[in-house]
Amino acid sequence: ELTSPGARFYLGNAEDPDVGSNSLQRYDLEANGFFTVEVKENPDGSKSAELVLRHSLDRESEESLRLLLTALDGGDPPRTGTAQLWINVTDANDNPPVFAQDRYRVSLREDAPPGSTVLNVSASDADAGTNAHITYGFGKMPAKVLQKFAVDSETGMITLQEALDFEDTRAFSLAVEATDGGGLVAHCKVEVEVLDVNDNPPEIIILSLSSPVPEDSPAGTVVALLNIIDMDSGENGQVSCELSGEAPLSIVASSGGSYKVVTASALDREQAPEHRVTVLARDRGRPSLRTGTARIRVTVLDANDNAPVFSQAEYTVRVPEDVPVGSVLVTVTATDADEGLFGLVKYS
Repeated sequence: ELTSPGARFYLGNAEDPDVGSNSLQRYDLEANGFFTVEVKENPDGSKSAELVLRHSLDRESEESLRLLLTALDGGDPPRTGTAQLWINVTDANDNPPVFAQDRYRVSLREDAPPGSTVLNVSASDADAGTNAHITYGFGKMPAKVLQKFAVDSETGMITLQEALDFEDTRAFSLAVEATDGGGLVAHCKVEVEVLDVNDNPPEIIILSLSSPVPEDSPAGTVVALLNIIDMDSGENGQVSCELSGEAPLSIVASSGGSYKVVTASALDREQAPEHRVTVLARDRGRPSLRTGTARIRVTVLDANDNAPVFSQAEYTVRVPEDVPVGSVLVTVTATDADEGLFGLVKYS
């Protein structure tokens, strides 16, 4: 089909035993859009027919032609002879493969197992035979991408080779090639979007912890600063916090994923010298992943908030009038609920 216009094909000659004007004079060819016939004078005086290509052929639009060749003599009326010409147009690799789409888009969950089908690309080729046989492969891509995906050379099916991680890479761009048997190549892009799965629990980081805390600290005193990190996105990465444990403490959300643990009411060291609570963080994904690894221990620092207390409010002592000077009349005792120097009692 790539034969250039002007090419000639020898057809031979018709036989006519008559002589002179009654002998073979010319050839006619059935009207068509590609070929004409010309007469060639041979040295012996015979006339041969030559088929001449006038316009380019295209096998994809017309695979074969059936034309009637007529030989005419010069008699009156002229006598004719006919022959059928069967012209088969052989294929040339003049058509590259064509993908069904220039760009494919597909979404894949990050927990898709290796071996999962990503997408099936397809290309066609208007040529025939080996020229139309298409093989698929990847174009130039980073090694990281080539490790993740594979394409079947015969079917164009793209499969997952390694596990995905949304937190590491959220999208991949695959360059896919289709090559026909003659070496012509077509290209397409496959955009793979990785969908987040709630596969990361919230992580609690204690930024600071103020302990001990004076027992006379007002309500709202900051005891600890926390930061909550969840590597997931959307609702999977939205976190709420709460405290577990009996303590006069509460947790308050701050900005940027930060939280404050504050005193909810006045502290009393004499009733509870320390408090232990556990911070629980829960994301809003389905299923929700919960962590309870952050434990906070707060020691209450004594304040001098307790006065000494005598064992009795009133002591009655009977003293003989002849008691010697320096005799012990009575021993009084007082205690103080505070500790350390605050609990040390002096008498006067």
